[in-house]
Amino acid sequence: MGFSRKRLRSGKSHYTAYYKDLKGAERSAGTFTSKKEADKAWQRAEAKIAEGRLGNPGRGRQTFQQYVEDAWLPNHEMEASTRQGYTYSLYKHLMPEFGPMRMVDILPEHVRQWVTTMKKAGVKPVTIRYNKIILSAIFSTAFDDQVIFIHPAKGVKTPTVPKKPRTIITPEQFDQLFQHLPDDDARLLVETAIETGLRWGELTELRATDLDLATRILTVSRAVVEINPKFHPQGDRFLVKEYPKDKEYRRLKLTPQLVAKIRAHIDDRSLSPGALLFTHHQPVPAPRTAPNPQSLGHTEPNAAGRTYRHGTISGYSNGTCKCRHCKDAYALYRAARRAAGKDSPRTPRTRDTDGHIPRDWFRKQVWNPALAAAGILIHVRMHGLRHAHASWLLAGGADLQVVKERLGHASIATTEKYLHTLPDADETALDALTRIRIRGRGG
Repeated sequence: MGFSRKRLRSGKSHYTAYYKDLKGAERSAGTFTSKKEADKAWQRAEAKIAEGRLGNPGRGRQTFQQYVEDAWLPNHEMEASTRQGYTYSLYKHLMPEFGPMRMVDILPEHVRQWVTTMKKAGVKPVTIRYNKIILSAIFSTAFDDQVIFIHPAKGVKTPTVPKKPRTIITPEQFDQLFQHLPDDDARLLVETAIETGLRWGELTELRATDLDLATRILTVSRAVVEINPKFHPQGDRFLVKEYPKDKEYRRLKLTPQLVAKIRAHIDDRSLSPGALLFTHHQPVPAPRTAPNPQSLGHTEPNAAGRTYRHGTISGYSNGTCKCRHCKDAYALYRAARRAAGKDSPRTPRTRDTDGHIPRDWFRKQVWNPALAAAGILIHVRMHGLRHAHASWLLAGGADLQVVKERLGHASIATTEKYLHTLPDADETALDALTRIRIRGRGG
């Protein structure tokens, strides 16, 4: 029950209205010149509490950084990988602008100014949009909690992010790539990726027990993410989630050929049911053969006008030639010195892994070298095999709903984006156009 308390100011009577908030703490609703006005003030405050519309006005005076660090980040439910990404973006793009400002003072004009500042700094539109999403999430929570009473990010526009067409690897390009992978393990992993369309975190968390060899049914029930240990509950590098990205288990059937290869892989390594199918290991490089300088000719003249034989140390060092033969000669020379203890090479870097394959390691050590060796010039990521899986299925006449369920898409509209994405997808339309033009000419 609220009340009014009489106070004296400069010899005159004033009345302060008091009410109790939801936690029973005594709050002031203002000071007035008459008891009647004060009584009305605490009654209004109590009515708003009953409606759930009155918070503590003092909370709006905390800074943006205080609110984010003390209330939003610790209590906002999100995936560990999302928390990591949000945290990095917050301190790089949002804290410098909004951190010192009081929550109650931030207005839409300040958010628009921030967008303009980001554009002038050359920040990409997709990055601005991503950070605006974070900012909106913070202000939405603050608004719901009655820390602020307007949503500063609502209605603020960000630069347009154009939707670019997907570049899909063709079956012919994939076969070229496949031949240049370094070993059988890499080939099996990549073949499983193209035949299942699994995301990287789902693919590298597959275990022997996930595949029913008799029915050829693969169950996707987990995913792994690699994060900074400070964002991991136990301080590890890899975090296994007991659900895939779409939060729903899914099952898909594999071809007999792929199942036979996976069965042989399990048997060869005597994998237990709970063991990872694909584990991190350093691929063994192909042995280098010593070049024959007598048959390779000479390098281009260097700055001093001198030439050297290809496939020699001089050709690499003095002739500054970086052809494969000169590089091989230099690599063999350095390897021989290390073996003889004449050099002190750096200790090879070891990856902090519990057996899971680090994404960036696979990209740099396996994927990118294979793309280069295969001469594939288009930009294709490992995730692009998921796109290719969907595109190939639809181009081959697979049912749209089946492809949606196989990939775990939440909406069939997402699956439809893969229709007609192969380079030859427009051929049927061009053939139809040609037929009509020929008919018009009377041909």
